[in-house]
Amino acid sequence: MAEHGSNLLPVFFGDIAAGGWPGQFNADFTTMLALSALWCGWRGNWTPMALGHALLAFVGGGVVLMATLLVLHIRHHGDMRKVLLGKKN
Repeated sequence: MAEHGSNLLPVFFGDIAAGGWPGQFNADFTTMLALSALWCGWRGNWTPMALGHALLAFVGGGVVLMATLLVLHIRHHGDMRKVLLGKKN
C-alpha cells in the first residue's frame, strides 16, 4: 500500500505485461486460481452452490482449495477418484 497505493490491478497486470519474474508469478498465481475455480464449478455440476464455491475458490486461493480437498478426502475415505471427479466417476 505504501509503495503502490490501493490500486492493485494496474500494478498486478502491469507486471505481467512487463514479462519479468514478478509478472510470471502473477500469471502463474492467476492461472492456479482460475483452474481451482473451474474445477470446483465443474465438480459441482455448475449448480448455484458450485458457482459460489468456484467464486470463493478464486478469491480465497489455496486456503479454500486445500480445505475443500481435505474435507473431500475425509468424506470419501481417501478415494482420490471420488475426491477429484465427484459423481462423474
